[in-house]
Amino acid sequence: MQLLSALLFAAGLATATPLNIPNYAQAAIDSGLALKGLNALATLSALTRTGGTCTPTKIKYRREWRTLSKADRRKFVAAVKCLQGKPSVLPKDGTVPGAITLWDDLAYAHAWRTFFVHMSATFLVWHRYFLFTYETLLETECGWTQGLPYWEWGLDVNNMRGSPLFDGSDTSIGSDGVFVPGRPDFILDIIGGPDPEPIRVVFPPGTGGGCVERGPFNDTVVRLGPFPLDGTPWTNETVYGNNPRCLDRDLNTNPLQRWSTFRNSTELILGYDNIREFQGFLEGDPRVTTEKPIGIHGGGHWGVGGITRDPIISPYDPAFWFHHNQLDRIYWIWQNLDFNNRKDVFGTGTWGNFPPSPNVTVEDLIDVLPHQPAIKIKDSMNTVSGAPFCYVYV
Repeated sequence: MQLLSALLFAAGLATATPLNIPNYAQAAIDSGLALKGLNALATLSALTRTGGTCTPTKIKYRREWRTLSKADRRKFVAAVKCLQGKPSVLPKDGTVPGAITLWDDLAYAHAWRTFFVHMSATFLVWHRYFLFTYETLLETECGWTQGLPYWEWGLDVNNMRGSPLFDGSDTSIGSDGVFVPGRPDFILDIIGGPDPEPIRVVFPPGTGGGCVERGPFNDTVVRLGPFPLDGTPWTNETVYGNNPRCLDRDLNTNPLQRWSTFRNSTELILGYDNIREFQGFLEGDPRVTTEKPIGIHGGGHWGVGGITRDPIISPYDPAFWFHHNQLDRIYWIWQNLDFNNRKDVFGTGTWGNFPPSPNVTVEDLIDVLPHQPAIKIKDSMNTVSGAPFCYVYV
């Protein structure tokens, strides 16, 4: 609590508004100090709502990767590699013939739900439950008892290769991919907005493009997919079969500098008071924004590149979990700054409401079967209720 008090003081709470949110100077926003202060406020707010089995001694503290000791980083890497070696628990009924390990199971859990949990009402809450599933498996199967670490993009917008997360050392999650020269720009045409013309976003290629070159996870095997999006029919054998290939990355500061800076994250938290706009700008939903069509969500995915750009099987890269944990952190901060008014969802249950589907409510269910049972969406809002969550971000 002394650390939290110090952060609150540093954030300038002496001039706080009646909502207890300071009027941050632009320099504080751009440096990350404001986001750190908002995190501290959110933590204090969350800790007033512990309940059930989530007692103060059981709370998991989710921390930024570089704040862990090198020994703990190595322990986490070992736990993830352990999980990658555990056998699949999916039914052997031919649905997912390529699932060999729990790592494949997690990729499948995301893959088959892709068009229901992106650009839909359940994007943030389902991914929160997915992260909890991963965190729980790391503990029960591989002995990692601390909170799940996250990646603060704002610290790496100018030098991803030098990031402690991607520097290729034994305390990282591996390096960039092998550099592939001569590649053209990436062109992303986003449809679904009010204008029939797509929103075009162009990225230059990153600094890799090939298989992860060195460090932990350069031996990670991607089995499921690829998933063609050109109309080619999918079958269980073609997209869920065993198609072993390397884990590729293409680190790229351009998307981070455009979409995932400290300013992007902080202005998102402070700029919107309803879930439709907050989540819409976070995802870059073209039904909500045409000016920010990628959002902090897309910025992180495109910043890592490689398979992490793939909206279907991106969980194969350990970076996926760090990135989505940061997204959940941003969502968690936003919620806890006005918790009583930020416990709802907005939208339907399909990507961009295609095909049209009913509106989702907090009484509806989400699951990560067979690894986690169905829960009501309303039970995913409080992360210290003990039913089922018990974590905060620091």
